Amino acid sequence: MSLFKELKRRNVFRVAIAYLVVAWLLAQVSATLENALNMPPWFDTMVVSLLLIGFPIALFFAWVFELTPEGIKREKDINRDDSIVDQTSKKLNYVTIIAALAVLAMFVWQQMNPLTVIPAHKPFIPMQTGISNEDTKEPEIKANSIAVLPFADLSQDGDQEYFSDGMAEEILNVLVRVSALQVTSRTSAFQFKESKLGIPEIATQLKVRHVLEGSVRKSGDTLRITAQLIDASNDKHLWSETYDRPLTTDNIFAIQDEISNAIVKALSMEFGIVASHDISVTQSTGNLNAYELFLKARPLFQARKDLDKADQYLISAIELDQQFDQAWAMRAALQSLMLEYGYSETSLEENDKNGIEFADKALAINPNSALALAVKSKIKLNANEFFRGEYDYHEIIEGYNKALAIDPNNPSTLNWIGLAYQLVGFQDKALEHFNHCIKNEPRYTPCVGNYVFTQNTIGNHKVAITKYTENLRDGVLSLRNAPFSSLATEGHEMAFLSALNSPDLFNGWHRNGEIYQAYRNPQFDYTELTKAAYDYLSKEAKKMYYWQFVLTPLGFLMSENVEYIDTFGTKHKDINHPKIKAYLKKAGIYDYWQQHGFPPQCKPKGADDFECE
Repeated sequence: MSLFKELKRRNVFRVAIAYLVVAWLLAQVSATLENALNMPPWFDTMVVSLLLIGFPIALFFAWVFELTPEGIKREKDINRDDSIVDQTSKKLNYVTIIAALAVLAMFVWQQMNPLTVIPAHKPFIPMQTGISNEDTKEPEIKANSIAVLPFADLSQDGDQEYFSDGMAEEILNVLVRVSALQVTSRTSAFQFKESKLGIPEIATQLKVRHVLEGSVRKSGDTLRITAQLIDASNDKHLWSETYDRPLTTDNIFAIQDEISNAIVKALSMEFGIVASHDISVTQSTGNLNAYELFLKARPLFQARKDLDKADQYLISAIELDQQFDQAWAMRAALQSLMLEYGYSETSLEENDKNGIEFADKALAINPNSALALAVKSKIKLNANEFFRGEYDYHEIIEGYNKALAIDPNNPSTLNWIGLAYQLVGFQDKALEHFNHCIKNEPRYTPCVGNYVFTQNTIGNHKVAITKYTENLRDGVLSLRNAPFSSLATEGHEMAFLSALNSPDLFNGWHRNGEIYQAYRNPQFDYTELTKAAYDYLSKEAKKMYYWQFVLTPLGFLMSENVEYIDTFGTKHKDINHPKIKAYLKKAGIYDYWQQHGFPPQCKPKGADDFECE
């Protein structure tokens, strides 16, 4: 018997055809799942590779084995009269036909439902981002660039992480003030905490030439700090030192001073990098316990988590040292943040009063406390927003500018002044400050989230989605930062509903699909839907901070008196509506425009009116 006839008799050809049709179907399904579920880019590649490997194996089994009523047997052990290859061939025909119909159905579905999700692993060229082309170029790694990695905690009990991290951050904060150095941000450098990567690879990812690493060991009343400066281009140690000192605040700040000056000296000897003046570390407190409590509170404040716990640390620190201005300033900031992030049940008025009082105490001790100046402006801005005060917007923005003159790259201040410009309608200036913040602190969630939100509200939908997606991938943003208008406009229903069903928002509500349709069809009135949604959220106080990002673009007003509205985020409601105009005048925004100029989208109309596009 010829080989061809034997291959045909043993159903090898039918197995090959059936396998190829089913494999093609599985490959299409895997590609669809990768996009729809945002799975890693290697997922469909892995599936196709396994299917290719399986093809010759399937043919081999079809040739060597046969399926019988008693199970799988070797073909040579079966009597030809007992063979059921004809029945098997019919089953293979049915499998092939069913798979082919499924392939056809999937092809029709793909043509009717084209995927619009931007793949996470493909580059996207920004449009109208507010970022210059120069910002998108690959930065050159300069000789004066340096990253300070978190120091390792070598204490016996391993419970001094807050202290070792704090030491590294304090040194970083000193080096940032040296104009001759280009220092990588804390959020960028600290993402490599406990990383197994080598220094050259970390430096490559951070795009720096030099890396400072070290360790801290506290044992009883003694302190050992080891630090070393490495040139990552050749893995050469430029400087290293070990400090063994009695554990006192004087010694802690002295070591920070010595390390910072030693780094500049080492870089000067190697590359001629010279600081304009000697580095001097200011001792913020003379109480060791107060300083350690402050170091425990700071990472919580920066991460915006456990803010009530951070406040308790600072209360204890201030009890130990009433002149600790940094603790007073951070307590001032926490008063409004605790309320915004759901860590306080104190009234708005009480929070405002406490925040201003604590900031004033910090400024009485240190008139150049940048955080205290910024916090006072933030509290006044929030008070204006919700009609708890009548503060001049120009003075608020000037307060932020004074803080930035002292600390130009402070991420909190840059974020807050961006929000101020956003509130008064100058979205271009808001983006300018958010961009400045992100350039210095690319992993600082508030600035990144507000950048996405602003692009979302002004209609740069592809930019908003791209920035949101890449920062979800990097763990900087979460579902609470979703650009809802952009996702709905671009037809990303799954992403929209996934974010809407997050624990921070409408998880478990039965009308989420209606909110998506409202965004897709903004020309209708959704008063009943938004009121029902607001009532659902109001059952959980922690969710109330986020309601504005979802409901105000649908035109929702908290009351007939317009207690709050994200004016320039309203997508389908006319900004010239009498209620919105009344809000702008009552909140003092119109007065600011009259004195300092109107935003690009608005212009004066007559003696006491205006109109916006």
